[in-house]
Amino acid sequence: MNIFSKKPTPREVVRESKREMTNATRGIEKEINALQLEAATKILARQLIRLRQQIANLQSSRAQMRGIATHTQAMSAQTSVAVGMKGASKAMSAMNKQMAPAKQAKVIQEFQRQSAQMDMTTEMMSDAIDDALDNDEAEDETEELTNQVLDEIGVDVASQLSSAPKGKIAGKNTEGASSSNVDELEKRLAALRNP
Repeated sequence: MNIFSKKPTPREVVRESKREMTNATRGIEKEINALQLEAATKILARQLIRLRQQIANLQSSRAQMRGIATHTQAMSAQTSVAVGMKGASKAMSAMNKQMAPAKQAKVIQEFQRQSAQMDMTTEMMSDAIDDALDNDEAEDETEELTNQVLDEIGVDVASQLSSAPKGKIAGKNTEGASSSNVDELEKRLAALRNP
């Protein structure tokens, strides 16, 4: 304390007191603002935590809903498969009833019999066609052979005719001999034509 200083006047004391109170008030206001800010921050943090928890809960609910939808879809597919299998088993049962083994064996035997009969008919037709074609070929060969024989006979006949006497033939004996030669040739020709 300074002994030389003046004793403050009441006005100065009030002013000094007022200044200190203003400073103290400001400090208190700062403290209040800081506490309010801290409280607001805490409130916001709590709200943020709650919001995050709600988001996590909602995401879990969404996942559960998707799981339920997938499960429902799978059950629907299984139901469809079961219905399809039931229909298929009914159809198979009906087919088995219609396709009795004894009846099928009879049908197969009848088919084999008809098939064998058709094969025989086809074979007979084929043989008949072959025979007809062979006969045509045989006739062609026979005609060709006949022509060759006739050519040979014609040569013989021509040579016999050239060696025959010229002029009128006297008597029946000569006439009979030449006609017997002609008859013999005609018989041979007929024999060749009709084997």
